[in-house]
Amino acid sequence: MAEVSKAVLITGCSTGIGRATAERLAQGGWNVYASARRPESIADLQEKGAKTLALDVDDEQSMAAAVRAVEEAEGAVGVLVNNAGYSQSGAIEAVPLDEVRRQFETNVFGLVRMCQLVLPGMRGQGWGRIVNVSSMGGRLTFPGGGFYHATKYAVEAISDALRFEVRGFGVEVAIIEPGLIRTSFGDTAAHGVGAANSQTGPYADFNAAVAKATEEVYENGPLAKLGGGPDTVARAIEKAISSRRPRTRYKVTPSARMAIATRRLMTDRMWDGAMRSNFPQPGR
Repeated sequence: MAEVSKAVLITGCSTGIGRATAERLAQGGWNVYASARRPESIADLQEKGAKTLALDVDDEQSMAAAVRAVEEAEGAVGVLVNNAGYSQSGAIEAVPLDEVRRQFETNVFGLVRMCQLVLPGMRGQGWGRIVNVSSMGGRLTFPGGGFYHATKYAVEAISDALRFEVRGFGVEVAIIEPGLIRTSFGDTAAHGVGAANSQTGPYADFNAAVAKATEEVYENGPLAKLGGGPDTVARAIEKAISSRRPRTRYKVTPSARMAIATRRLMTDRMWDGAMRSNFPQPGR
C-alpha cells in the first residue's frame, strides 16, 4: 500500500491565523503548503520550512491548480485547513448585495469547493483531516454583523454534515471557533462598515457605532483581555490534525468559551436586551 500523504494545505496565509499556523506546523515537522492570493506576501515562509502556492478561494481555476500541484507532488492533500475569510459588517438593509455575495464567496463557497477538491484524494488513500476555521460568531450574533455571522453559521452546519458523510472513508472534520484574536481582522471588520455602507441615512449612527465598538473591543475592550494571539489558534489546529480522534469543535480563547456559554444560558429576548445596552438601536 502506498504511503499515506499528510501534506497540509492552508488557505489565507498572508497574515494572522493562517501565517501562524503555517509557521507552527512547518516548525513541527509537518509538510506544509502555505497559500495566499498574492504569493509574494508569503515568500518568507519558505525560509521557515513551508512550500508556498498562489491560491484565491474566489477563483475556481486557482483553487483547482493549487490542489493539483499538491497532489502531483505528494499524491494527495492529507490535511486541509480552510482559514481564508474576512468580516463584512453593517446593517442588513445597508450592505450592497455585491458585498454580501463576495462575503459568502470567500467565507463559504470557497471553503466548500476546497473540500470538494481535496476529498477524492483523501478518500482514495483512506485518511484525511479537514479543519474549518469558524468563529465564536458561528454560535451567536452581534448586531451589525449579520452577514458575517451567517457565513460562520453556514460553516458550522456544513462541517457538521460533512463530518458524518466522510468519517467512514477515514476523513475527520474539525471546527475551530476562535474568540477575539489580535490580528488585522478587527481593523478590516471595522473598516468594512464604513467602506460598504453610506455614512448618511437611517443606519448611519448605528453603522458608526458598530465600527467604533468593533475597533475598541479588539484593542482595549473587556473581551480583548480574554482573547489571544494567532498562535493560540495555530495550537488548536495542530491538536486537531494530530489527534487520532479530533474533537468536533475547538473553542479558542476564554472570550470564545465565555461568550458561547453566556449565549446558551440566555433567551433570545435576554440576548437582545444585552445587545441594546451595547449598541444604539436604529429607529426614529
